Amino acid sequence: MQNELVLLHGWGMNKGVWQLVQPELAFIHNNNVRSIDLPGYGSSKTCPNPYTLHSAAALLSEQLKPHSILMGWSLGGLFALYIAKHWPEKVAKVILVAASPFFAEQAPWPGIKAQVLTQFKEQLVNHGEKTIERFLAIQAMGSESARDDVKQLKQLLNQYKAPENEALTAGLDILQNEDLRALFTHCPVPISAIFGRLDALVPYRAIAQMAALNTEFEYEVLDKASHAPFISHKNEFISAVKSML
Repeated sequence: MQNELVLLHGWGMNKGVWQLVQPELAFIHNNNVRSIDLPGYGSSKTCPNPYTLHSAAALLSEQLKPHSILMGWSLGGLFALYIAKHWPEKVAKVILVAASPFFAEQAPWPGIKAQVLTQFKEQLVNHGEKTIERFLAIQAMGSESARDDVKQLKQLLNQYKAPENEALTAGLDILQNEDLRALFTHCPVPISAIFGRLDALVPYRAIAQMAALNTEFEYEVLDKASHAPFISHKNEFISAVKSML
């Protein structure tokens, strides 16, 4: 029986972001595709307390069938890697989308500057909705269709309820502090990835360092895409996924 492809969204988002590509993914994967919300997001019924990568990943793992293929976008990529390591019977393969095993910048590792995540955290307290809108703008930065991409993202996300504040704050902590590079190096399952060359959150320079950590890591870079390649460059994205499946 074919392994189920499970789609995990990123920070501040929900499973609605996958609606543009889910029909095509279902077509190439025999309708065996499902998108699920991270704990505290969208239609998720549970928000762990305390909210950590481990506690949230444990809840997600319970929703997975054995030997799933986990496709994790951005923050969802950290969850996919973590679940593959700690519940390996649930995961056959990980496909990262614009994701890194360590998102924070720490010389010589390229990543998101510490003050950017700190600012997001401070703004989240006072201007939650605006902070997420600003994050959406960063996602599309560099893409030729940036304005349309953001508009489309907002429409898809608004079909579901807003994320819990605990999930948003914890998500930023996870992006800032979780370093899964050792796990990435010794992951028990194969890892593939799709990147956008113009991505401001996972800099292009980080890809070579990821490849150096894991010699079996395979990836594709979409030259004109940014942090949301499945929205800005849908056809190229589908083609890349097809070759990885």
